Amino acid sequence: MLLKNKETEDKFFISLKGEIDQHSCQKLRDHLDNVISKSNKTKIVFDFSDVGFMDSTGIGIILGRYKKFKNTKEFYIENANPTVDKILKLSGIYTIIPQI
Repeated sequence: MLLKNKETEDKFFISLKGEIDQHSCQKLRDHLDNVISKSNKTKIVFDFSDVGFMDSTGIGIILGRYKKFKNTKEFYIENANPTVDKILKLSGIYTIIPQI
């Protein structure tokens, strides 16, 4: 799992790349907690454009970051491919974290 971060005037983008599964979850969770807590932006965007696979572990990681930071940050999802988008829709995550 590779991550790239980018900031704009009002948003902090976290570009995910690779597979989000049980094998990558601990590193990903730690990295996300670190970069989100350090960002002074209130809008956090998860960019899934380079994620080829995600299982329920990925849903847990994204929801966990939402729960941890929901009092100070707004979260959004963008660019999920059809396979990942289907998992996100089935989980109901879009009712909590909207697409942009």
